[in-house]
Amino acid sequence: MTWTIEKTILVPFDFSEPSHAAMDKAIEIASQPSLVHVLHVLPPFVPLAPEGIPIEWSDDRLRMEQAEKHLKKELDDPRYEGVVCEVLIGDPGTECADRAEVLDAGLIVLPSHGKSGLTRLLLGSVTERIVRLAKRPVLVLKI
Repeated sequence: MTWTIEKTILVPFDFSEPSHAAMDKAIEIASQPSLVHVLHVLPPFVPLAPEGIPIEWSDDRLRMEQAEKHLKKELDDPRYEGVVCEVLIGDPGTECADRAEVLDAGLIVLPSHGKSGLTRLLLGSVTERIVRLAKRPVLVLKI
C-alpha cells in the first residue's frame, strides 16, 4: 500500500531508534520532506531548594538550546534534509497533541516502544497519551 500525505506530518522524537524509524516512515509517506515536522518535548524543570521549596530560577532557555543543537546533530543526514525541527517544554503527550492542532497536521506518526507492565505504569505511555488526546489521525508503528 502506498500513501502520500500532502499536509504536515508531526513526528514526536525522543532520540531513540524507534523515533528514527517513525521519522523515516513519515519522510516516506510525505509528498515532500519539508512537510515533516519533528518535535522533541523536554519535561518541565523544577529545581527545588533543600527544604523542597521551588526556587524561582530555571535554565529552560539553555536546555532548549542544547536540545535543539543535539536534535540538529542527530538529524544531520541527507535523508533528513528539509525536515522542520522544533523543541518545546511541557508534557510530551499534551504538547504533541496541541502542536498537531496548531500545525493543522494531516497525520501524527510515532512508534510504540512496547513497554508494558510496571515500566509503563511508572513511566506512563507518551504514545497512549497522544493517541488519547490527539484530534488528528495517528499512525502508531509497532517497533
